[in-house]
Amino acid sequence: MTGKAVPTKPVQALTASYAPSRAAVDLSLKRTELLLAVQLGLVRTTAGQDPGRWRIPRAEIERLQSAQGFPDTLRERVKLVGTTEGAELMGITRDRFTKLARLGFLTPAKFYLNRYRTLVWLYLADDVRQFAEANASLLSGKAPVTLRTRLGAGEDRRARNWRERHCGHLLRLARDPWQSAAVTASMLDPTQVADIVPDPYERAYLNRLRPESTTLPGAPDSPTAQAAAHVLQADDPDEIRWLRTTLALGIDEARNDRPAPRPREAPPKTPSSATDTPAQASPLNTAAAPQSNTPRGVEPTSSTLTPAARRPYRDAVGHCDEPDEPGGGVERGPCETPSEHRDQRDQRDREAAPATGPTRRGLLGWLSRRQG
Repeated sequence: MTGKAVPTKPVQALTASYAPSRAAVDLSLKRTELLLAVQLGLVRTTAGQDPGRWRIPRAEIERLQSAQGFPDTLRERVKLVGTTEGAELMGITRDRFTKLARLGFLTPAKFYLNRYRTLVWLYLADDVRQFAEANASLLSGKAPVTLRTRLGAGEDRRARNWRERHCGHLLRLARDPWQSAAVTASMLDPTQVADIVPDPYERAYLNRLRPESTTLPGAPDSPTAQAAAHVLQADDPDEIRWLRTTLALGIDEARNDRPAPRPREAPPKTPSSATDTPAQASPLNTAAAPQSNTPRGVEPTSSTLTPAARRPYRDAVGHCDEPDEPGGGVERGPCETPSEHRDQRDQRDREAAPATGPTRRGLLGWLSRRQG
């Protein structure tokens, strides 16, 4: 069979970029280590199809593989230490290490929740060593008065420093002003966002572009992830003011770039269509009163009304309106119960029966009167 050959794309074009799972295998890293390397800017990425998604170009993987000391050098740069190991690297106590971290001298790179639902912060080993070399005066002796005052006031900048690093990573993945504004909005409380962005359609668009929280521990919507979700929202007054200002400037830039999508409005009705369409009866009108079979032009009487029309009508106060006469109804007293109807019927029967003897009541009396 002869014919033209179907052109095929080169294999290199199909594998121009890799997903994170494939890139982690090629770089001899764990998935969490690769994610941390991307957040730190050690591995360059390209934006994926969905907001917050990213891929790693093949050229970037080849560059890292050709570096000297690969992969040990890259692993060492993303190595994490906790409070105990970090204090050992600096040659200080765990309590002093925690105080330095609370004052903001050390920026956490990751966190997780232990079995007691307590936040455990992790730090880069490179950052710990560099700080120890540059700030030897803070590793021993008495801390300055200003630092002790801040600690006494309960200052803790660990969560804020982590959010700043995390926000910078997400902003590098943003492809347009709307995605950048969505990153800033994700750090604020919804009430704060509604105060700055009053348009509900713009807020819905920002929520749709909200990046996924891939750094939260646990599965999505799990109790662990829900307990750690508050770390993503700013709680420091200075940080909230800075984020509000950034969001106000970012939303103005996004509006100038393009408006937020809105639902399509229904086309208005033309006058011709309004006059040509016959008026439809309201559902309330169709179930108003029972219809009779009386021909048009003939006054309805008690004999021509249907049983439903002759049935007494009980109003809100318990009175009956029975159309005994043509053209209207005669108001009766309160509707009688079935026992009252039976007593009145027996009374009428006694009055109509001949006075031949004592009148029997009940079923026997009714049968005797019917036979007589």
